[in-house]
Amino acid sequence: MSKIVILGAGESGAGAAVLAKKQGYDVFVSDMSKIADRYKALLDSHDISWEEGRHSVERILQADEVIKSPGIPDTAPVVAQLIKQGTPIISEIEFAGRYTTSKMVCITGSNGKTTTTSLIYHIFRRAGYDVGLAGNIGRSLALQVAEEPHEYYVIELSSFQLDNMYDFRANVAVLLNITPDHLDRYNFEMQNYVDAKMRIIQNQTPDDAFIYWADDPIIQRELEKYDIKAVKYPFSDLRKNGVIGYIEQGQYVLEQPTPFNMEQEALSLTGRHNVYNSLAAGIAANVMGIKKETIRQALGDFPGVEHRLEKVCTVRGVQYINDSKATNVDACWYALEAMKTKTVLIVGGKDKGNDYSPLIPLIKEKCAALVYLGADNSKLHDNFDALGLPVRDTHSMRECIDACYELAEPGMTVLLSPCCASFDLFRNMEDRGEQFKEMARNL
Repeated sequence: MSKIVILGAGESGAGAAVLAKKQGYDVFVSDMSKIADRYKALLDSHDISWEEGRHSVERILQADEVIKSPGIPDTAPVVAQLIKQGTPIISEIEFAGRYTTSKMVCITGSNGKTTTTSLIYHIFRRAGYDVGLAGNIGRSLALQVAEEPHEYYVIELSSFQLDNMYDFRANVAVLLNITPDHLDRYNFEMQNYVDAKMRIIQNQTPDDAFIYWADDPIIQRELEKYDIKAVKYPFSDLRKNGVIGYIEQGQYVLEQPTPFNMEQEALSLTGRHNVYNSLAAGIAANVMGIKKETIRQALGDFPGVEHRLEKVCTVRGVQYINDSKATNVDACWYALEAMKTKTVLIVGGKDKGNDYSPLIPLIKEKCAALVYLGADNSKLHDNFDALGLPVRDTHSMRECIDACYELAEPGMTVLLSPCCASFDLFRNMEDRGEQFKEMARNL
């Protein structure tokens, strides 16, 4: 019996363990942190051996194959030892793909992944398709394959997941954009991160579809390096040679595979960045044969994604917007670009090697004040204090909300769009956003 070790017992790890057990593997789960009670119960219900708060290195090194949580870097000591001895290390998505023939619609990009993935899933559900949501959002793909299989899966893929995917095939691959992110995980080499993103097209065949933003300079450059076998569906915000999806004279237009159009004003998502997300989602649905009227209806009634430009409340004439999912500079740029009023911008957290310079022109144009929210705000001071805007230095959400209440005047917007990871002060991005919403509503 082959031995599989699962490193990390979160959503992906626990799900992978259940699938591995079902497939007859000798399964052991190891997590350096405390395992959530619901995942302990899941593992126990399937008689799967697990440990928490440590790694039994000798036992782990005996594995024939290891499934690694995407959050664990290759520099972790036990992972480095596995790599040194040549033990295959894969992702939960890679493992799950071995045991299903379902159609896979996979989405990646530095920004817009969650919105686009959720929108595609919304369209598929509206069409009555048997579809599961997986990857960075939704339930574990492996657990769904094991216990609740679907005909289609819509999967959000991070660069970390793509790093450990080798034979998995995306029937529809969506690449939204590539901008600097997670460089701390890629030895501060942008090309390493780019290479990870481009893995979404590996193993595609002429029967598959590759949907991508035609105006992204990095994607344009990278396409020249690859022999792409899938049918290409490039999109842009403007009509131009070669693109099949675009906006023209207030019309949302898809030329292929089935001609489609609707009023841009009828799209539920607003803002320039959401034009790209809506085009990518519409093309994916079109490629998979969903009827025009269904696509039109779903693009018009999609409710949006929590923690992504989420309107929270208005207090004393000030609107509070939660964009906690903006964990890199480009995401914050798009959020600021969408602001229609003077803005008090909340930035900060665990820096990932960010270059903040692209934000400076927009901050000068849009912002009335800056509130720094992080354990260490020194890099923010170095980059933004010279702009001459009012600045507050805060180290908790309570301090942050109090500072925003003081700085924001009626008619302004308070925007949480942090540019950074959340792990210095919060459990995760969701925790940061939830604290922001609760405290704003209680003002």
